[in-house]
Amino acid sequence: MTILEKYDKVSTGTISGFCLPFIILFFVFFFAKGDPSFTEWLLKVKTAGIETHIISLCVFPNIVIFLIFNQLDMLRAAKGVLGVTIFWAIIVFTVYFLL
Repeated sequence: MTILEKYDKVSTGTISGFCLPFIILFFVFFFAKGDPSFTEWLLKVKTAGIETHIISLCVFPNIVIFLIFNQLDMLRAAKGVLGVTIFWAIIVFTVYFLL
């Protein structure tokens, strides 16, 4: 069993597709102007009405993970990333239309 076969699981894709947006959120916060605390920054995002933009920005790099898994023929892991990305898209639509 090769290393690619070992990690070609839906759970691998699900975990990576779920964790990467939070890592990107950290980087977006880290480079925010004015050095606010995290709660202040979230309040600014909410008052500006750009929650869906931030979520979409954070989820967008999942495409890279999906393409890497697809190129390496790790189709089960790619399926996990795709599932989580669809979940994030449902959250974006819910926040946009209901909040």
